[in-house]
Amino acid sequence: MSFRIPIRALAKGAVTRSAFRVQSMRFASSKTMTVREALNGAMAEEMDRDDDVFIIGEEVAQYNGAYKVTKGLLDRFGERRVVDTPITEYGLAGLAVGAALKGLKPIVEFMSFNFSMQAIDHVVNSAAKTHYMSGGTQRCPIVFRGPNGAAAGVAAQHSQDYSAWYGSIPGMKVLVPYSAEDARGLLKAAIRDPNPVVFLENELLYGQSFEMSEESLSPDFTLPYKAKVEREGSDISIITYTRNVEFSLAAAEILDKQYGVSVEVINLRSIRPLDVDAIVKSLKKTNHLITVESTFPQFGVGSEIIAQIMESEGFDYLDAPVQRVTGADVPTPYAKELEDFAFPDPDTIVRACKETLSID
Repeated sequence: MSFRIPIRALAKGAVTRSAFRVQSMRFASSKTMTVREALNGAMAEEMDRDDDVFIIGEEVAQYNGAYKVTKGLLDRFGERRVVDTPITEYGLAGLAVGAALKGLKPIVEFMSFNFSMQAIDHVVNSAAKTHYMSGGTQRCPIVFRGPNGAAAGVAAQHSQDYSAWYGSIPGMKVLVPYSAEDARGLLKAAIRDPNPVVFLENELLYGQSFEMSEESLSPDFTLPYKAKVEREGSDISIITYTRNVEFSLAAAEILDKQYGVSVEVINLRSIRPLDVDAIVKSLKKTNHLITVESTFPQFGVGSEIIAQIMESEGFDYLDAPVQRVTGADVPTPYAKELEDFAFPDPDTIVRACKETLSID
């Protein structure tokens, strides 16, 4: 959903800033919103709120974004604030980091986060480390956003999940929205954050619709970088994020109906900072825990969660070892049948929960 206003109307002063509220009003007329609409609306409202915010990336302007997340923003804000670039992640990310160091607030769209590897020197060495290396004198308010992880049949070079990669970097914040409300509230918070934020979206969630609360439709709505209890439970905790929240909720339904198991599902929403308190709090209730992610098994988010549990009071509440459900330890296959085997699904999660609970 977008709200298109001709540039010439803006130039003539025919459209006031308050007219831009129409898009939020249109969203408010419905109780549901797709993740794509949530991201689009969040960026539009933050650009409306702060003239220093601009969007830069490949095909973000005239083509409305490769996934149409920036649809209508060029018509609304013009070429100065919605900037198309050549195919050069290293160049566009470096330009954006420089702009952020001078006080602007760029939103960098990577067409795929796999392509951020071309720009990783700017993301890690320049954006994440400068505040510390400058003795706290130089901020870098920038958001790097785009689709992350596997989609459907895009093969190994376009399917990697970078949550653990970027989550290991001091100075960087890493957010992983699941629902439309997550996407809207977390992106608005990220844009207002004076620190660099990596915002990892899921391509297959863009078109999914979610219920929205009245509070979330406000232009002032933001979310803290804290985990959310998506489903209350008492027998086992599933700690997960992004699209695997959907699979974990489906697994929880199966376990409840077939085995009478009460499952608590925790949506992390943030990889860095990691809400360890929420994880331990859930573990204290259930005494059993598994993690679910679509990263490679070695050095992943689940590994960090287990380490945090072992090093905290959470260890005293474990009645069984923690299990990790991860992607396969192979480059993502192109063939659909093999790709389906390579990532978690509800049945995989159900099996892990049954093993943890010693259910036959």
